[in-house]
Amino acid sequence: MDTTRVVLHVDMNCFYASVEMAERPELRGLPVIVGGDEENRHGIVLTASYPAKRRGVKTGSALWEARKACPDAIIVPPRYGLYMRYSHLARSIYYQYTDLVEPFGLDEAWLDISRSVHLQGGDALLVAREISERMVTELGVTVSVGVSWNKIFAKFGSDYDKPDGLTRITPGNAADIVWPAPVRDLLYVGPATARKLNHLGIITIGDLARADDELIRRTLGKMGAVVQAFARGHDDSPVRPYEPSHRDIEHEVKGVGNGITCPFDLDDERTARQVIWLMGESVAQRLRAQGLAARTVSAYGRDFSTLAFRSRQTTLERPTQLTSEICSTAADLLVSDWDFAHGAKVRGVGVRASNLVPASAAVQLDLWGVEERRLRELALDRAIDDLRGRFGNHAVRRLSELSDARLSSLDPQRDNVVHPVSFFA
Repeated sequence: MDTTRVVLHVDMNCFYASVEMAERPELRGLPVIVGGDEENRHGIVLTASYPAKRRGVKTGSALWEARKACPDAIIVPPRYGLYMRYSHLARSIYYQYTDLVEPFGLDEAWLDISRSVHLQGGDALLVAREISERMVTELGVTVSVGVSWNKIFAKFGSDYDKPDGLTRITPGNAADIVWPAPVRDLLYVGPATARKLNHLGIITIGDLARADDELIRRTLGKMGAVVQAFARGHDDSPVRPYEPSHRDIEHEVKGVGNGITCPFDLDDERTARQVIWLMGESVAQRLRAQGLAARTVSAYGRDFSTLAFRSRQTTLERPTQLTSEICSTAADLLVSDWDFAHGAKVRGVGVRASNLVPASAAVQLDLWGVEERRLRELALDRAIDDLRGRFGNHAVRRLSELSDARLSSLDPQRDNVVHPVSFFA
């Protein structure tokens, strides 16, 4: 275990709300909530400012619950394009200190400054404080920064003192700072895992670190060894460098997907297929942009009344990045799982392409001209991608979108939200 590394974890506090307040200074100090569109059934709290949180507003709660807790809250709609711009601006600051920057979603990133800290006087806390001050003066948002020799404890440090905090965790003080915290505060210990550990009497991170290895393995399986190593500070995973020009796309992409909570109930097969095609088009477009093809396509739906998910998937004969193949497969999977003829209603749907391979692999032609047809179709898809890239995603649209006014405002490619990448990528 190399304890000489210097790893920072920078977390922008209440990110969406902070950006809104940076753009609209009159909102500073007020209970601000960034929330969805209640009329289109996206009425949840995405994030809230600290004045709103102190009044009981919780991320993920319904907006009506937030209004009950904080009647004078100011609710603003999300602007994902703006948040992505601020995220890129923040990373442009990080890249001035190191080229080893690993994003963890739009608002978080790890920085390995082991090889560059000497250029800043050798004091990691001074570097962290300088980054924090620059974020405030240049972007108008505050950050919390954790400093440690590994990524797990660095992230714990950024969560330890919010907002605008700075915490350094070393081999000498980790037992005093990290170990007394609840075990659920450790990265990748979710509610279910925490309940299992609590049932064993393992309440704190220190309890987990000191627990019998075999007991943890029997209780949690292979993941038990991982989180126990995290608790002990035994994390040597590198900060994976991402190119500044990249967005939140992993170098090793495991899957590409898109989903939506529909602004209306899907209660007939035709409309369900149309919405699935909208989602699938954006998935295929992103596959082509990344030079990938999918062997597996899956589709899911969320039940209107119970909110339960149903998902189906299938493996294709040939890897594909064709819009028609991905969308038609996903649509068939969805409608096979929902009996619209007998009153089924779906609240949300999604499409995912996985089991990915490079699209540049050689293609074996056949005597029946199937591959030639697929190559012509791929050329058409790329031409449409080019038009949409130059003139917007609504430059080329399907007739089904134009014939149904409820679909005309949906733009899944533009509105797609970038989610945190996996620590285990």
